Amino acid sequence: MRFNLVLDLPDVPGQLLEALEPMGRLGANIVAVIHQRDVKTERGTVPVQITIEGDKETLDRVMDAMETKDIQIMAVDGVLRKEQITTVLVGDIVEEDVKDTVTLLNQLEGVRVADLDLKMSDEPRNSATKIVMEADFGQKKEVLKNIKEVGNQKGFLVINEV
Repeated sequence: MRFNLVLDLPDVPGQLLEALEPMGRLGANIVAVIHQRDVKTERGTVPVQITIEGDKETLDRVMDAMETKDIQIMAVDGVLRKEQITTVLVGDIVEEDVKDTVTLLNQLEGVRVADLDLKMSDEPRNSATKIVMEADFGQKKEVLKNIKEVGNQKGFLVINEV
């Protein structure tokens, strides 16, 4: 059995080795690795394509071990596991506490804030933040609805992607 994976790794020394470790330790064969450091996502991470093979039990153990290590698996055999969702919140986000807002978003089921870009204004209510989140595949509509609720709760103008 063979899996073609796309991992989303931070551009930090040692991340590829960290991702490969469970594969070797658990007995999966690494067939191919495509790692192009100069190709980055908008968040600055590096997509890495890896093909592994082994019996079903071995590959299941590898996938579980990678998830336990919080290695981001974006796709398996061409099927996306995570979707990126970008939203902009406009309002006094600093006074309304960036940390609390990120915590609320991270508490949404299957959601993780992956990147945040804050633009401050002389007029605090005109500050804006662009937030990139990863959500479980197929949950985008529900996540966008929940983001609107968080924004309304905090008094932000919410601009969700279409």
